[in-house]
Amino acid sequence: MNALEQLKKYTRVVADTGDFESMKAYLPVDATTNPSLIYASAKDEKYRHLAASAATEAKKLSNDSELQLSLCLDRVAVNFGLEILKIVPGRVSTEVDARLTFDTGGTIAKARELIRLYEAAGIDRKRILIKVAATWEGIKAAEVLEKEGIHCNLTLLFSLIQAVACAEAGVKLISPFVGRILDWYKKEQNFNSTDPKEDPGVVSVKEIYNYYKKYGYTTEVMGASFRNMGEIKALAGCDLLTIAPSLLRQLEDLLETLELQLDAGKAREMNIHRIPCDEKNFRWLLNEDAMATEKLAEGIRKFTLDLIRLEEFLKKEFLA
Repeated sequence: MNALEQLKKYTRVVADTGDFESMKAYLPVDATTNPSLIYASAKDEKYRHLAASAATEAKKLSNDSELQLSLCLDRVAVNFGLEILKIVPGRVSTEVDARLTFDTGGTIAKARELIRLYEAAGIDRKRILIKVAATWEGIKAAEVLEKEGIHCNLTLLFSLIQAVACAEAGVKLISPFVGRILDWYKKEQNFNSTDPKEDPGVVSVKEIYNYYKKYGYTTEVMGASFRNMGEIKALAGCDLLTIAPSLLRQLEDLLETLELQLDAGKAREMNIHRIPCDEKNFRWLLNEDAMATEKLAEGIRKFTLDLIRLEEFLKKEFLA
């Protein structure tokens, strides 16, 4: 078996792409998408109709240009999600507007609207993960949503305290960002490469995984944002890994033995200190982690810019 086939024995493989052909080629169980991937795909003539139909529906619902844009954004995200769900047997992640990152009520309302659109199209909410940034406000929103059966994917996660707060809130899934953690350390400590097992992003995900398994949390860990194959191989056994098509292709071409690296049974035997997680401790520990603080803030800004770029494209091409 190639490395991708072996990885699928240990880990649920998720496609980190908005390209349907890549999903068909690599047969992931789940898929995750975001405004950047939707923007890239919507420019492709093959998928342009998904944005066009979203704009047409938005125009029918309102004559106000600002409301039209908001309606169109929701519908284009759901339209892409619906197409993805025709391919993958599992779930698709759909992102809440990054500008609602510090707005618990706004996040809850947007998530409910996205679920309403999916259910109106005949999709069970169990097949949708609402993607929310792992701020305190985002985690509190997810806690409310999970109680309504609206499952969440907490993203922009860079620290153990964020992960603990998500687990305590009963969040379905978290997406710790492996590559972005490595990026920060490479810049701060001025090194170019490291052994995958010592990669700071890999170490972070292992720490979170072991903590969850030690204390019996059901929140799933999905490693994300990979920079190389070494990071992926070092996390074989993680609950899920979301992987870009270029790296899926490399794994498919690799003919070497892939060994299990994360083991829930071994984690349960580890001596791991439990971390208290009220709002005060969350904010303090996050603030004390320079990498997590900086990458979270940077990630929110980047997500917002991606969303604005998609908005400008929709206004120019479909809502003018």
